[in-house]
Amino acid sequence: MKTKITLLVFFLCFLNQSHAQNYSTAIGLRLGYPFSASYKTFINENNAIEITAGYRGWTGYKWFNIGGYYEHHTAIENAGGLAWYYGGGLNLYFWSFDSGFGTQDYSSTTLGISGVLGLDYKFKDTPINISLDWIPTFFLSGYGDGFGGGYGGIAVRYVLK
Repeated sequence: MKTKITLLVFFLCFLNQSHAQNYSTAIGLRLGYPFSASYKTFINENNAIEITAGYRGWTGYKWFNIGGYYEHHTAIENAGGLAWYYGGGLNLYFWSFDSGFGTQDYSSTTLGISGVLGLDYKFKDTPINISLDWIPTFFLSGYGDGFGGGYGGIAVRYVLK
């Protein structure tokens, strides 16, 4: 994960001297853990709300989640429009398990409180926004009680406004 963050920062800082433009709303995909759809809208100059819907499947279990985050963005000086952001929110996870041994399958619902820490960039002459973030989550109930630090990813969004 550290290597991905370092590469993204390097790429964004030295990208053809592009400068970011402000945007208000974007929609796209988050590539990471989990694979998700993302809708991000700014409620004022520095604060945004991001809504996600994700899916993750493995042999024996799978889950779908819906999440919402409040994010505060701060521009990074002399970085061509690159901003860092932090915030938090909630996730609701719907787990489904297949025991694989002929015993009864079961499901579970989990509520998670999440933090968000990331980088955000909007290309100047293209309606594309990308971000990279880490979303540590503390699960409160159901399957996976406790801390999960492996969530986050790279989002690529189309700017609507």
